[in-house]
Amino acid sequence: MINHSKRLAPLSTGIFNQLLQYKQEQLDLGVDIIDLSIGSPDLKPPTFVTNTLSTSALNTDLYGYAINSTLEFKEAVTHYYNRKFNVTLKGAEVLQLMGSQDGLAHLALAYLDPGDIVIVPDPGYPIYSASVHVAGGKLYHMPLVEEADYLPSLEQIPEEVCKKAKMLIISYPGNPIPAVASEDFFKSLIEFGKKHEILIIHDFAYCELLYDGRRPLSILSIPESRDIAIEFNSLSKSFNIAGSRIGYLVGNANLLSPLAILKSHFDYGVFLPIQIAATKALNEGDQFLEDQRKTYEKRRNTFVESLSNEGWQVKIPAGGMFIWAKIPDGYTSFEFTLKAIENGVVVTPGDAFGTHGEGYIRIALVESDEQLRKAAKRLSSIY
Repeated sequence: MINHSKRLAPLSTGIFNQLLQYKQEQLDLGVDIIDLSIGSPDLKPPTFVTNTLSTSALNTDLYGYAINSTLEFKEAVTHYYNRKFNVTLKGAEVLQLMGSQDGLAHLALAYLDPGDIVIVPDPGYPIYSASVHVAGGKLYHMPLVEEADYLPSLEQIPEEVCKKAKMLIISYPGNPIPAVASEDFFKSLIEFGKKHEILIIHDFAYCELLYDGRRPLSILSIPESRDIAIEFNSLSKSFNIAGSRIGYLVGNANLLSPLAILKSHFDYGVFLPIQIAATKALNEGDQFLEDQRKTYEKRRNTFVESLSNEGWQVKIPAGGMFIWAKIPDGYTSFEFTLKAIENGVVVTPGDAFGTHGEGYIRIALVESDEQLRKAAKRLSSIY
């Protein structure tokens, strides 16, 4: 018998595959289902992006290996970062990816030696931990708790962990927890990284979804961050092109180099028509992004207000596309999720994102206001 790699031992079938099975069972019974589990945008990409992609896809000269990013795409990223976050980048400080998950999945392979520690948020996006397991590293789970506004207590990380840690991953606005970080927190994080020589990785995929007048904060806007921090970004959520895989990593070119070397052996670049469409999006998408931000903010308000009207008070997120909701006593997160599916709403159990997610569920704002009101009523009937 040929056995699979021991690296897969800590990994299990993804939670979304399990939820799909339970969802299908209810559909077979005739239950009307509202799926708020996966953060896959239901909104459409901008027409100017799809038109550009369609036109480019008809050009048969664009079907060869891309190998690298086009110069135009890198320039579009640098202009976007300067315009949106007041961060000045050079083309060499942009590494194109097949979506930010591509980079997050492979970064550990590029940086870790066996036994190296990576500090990850708990709860946190699953790829943060999975990538470390596959690379042969070790994990230190950094608790994110409501009492601390879901910001980690850096001073509570043991000194022995700091000595062996090579990377620390954070995300604001986050997934699954849609919290935001302050400039003071980022400054302390940069100081922490420099003191202990730990690479700080910021996942900034939800940078366009900030509410109540808040402005997005790139970690690269913090003084001296270029020495120790890099930042992932993506067009999947911002322009609703999650299936057209494209994203990027920005920061000091020397810090990007290990991943660039690894990717040069793993793939041949992003399909050129997608690069051209993404360049168009970054250069001309500001009004679209603002209109979409307002749509998600309205959805947030509608859903939170609907839950409140039914007697369920949840923390109002400052950003992102999720609600992180504390469930009633008497249920585990998974039990509540199964009950929710029976009542016609698919959500994600909080413990799927780490042990500190127990007692919560994640709800994605990926349906219309009308559907969200209906989902809130169904969920509140369990509460």
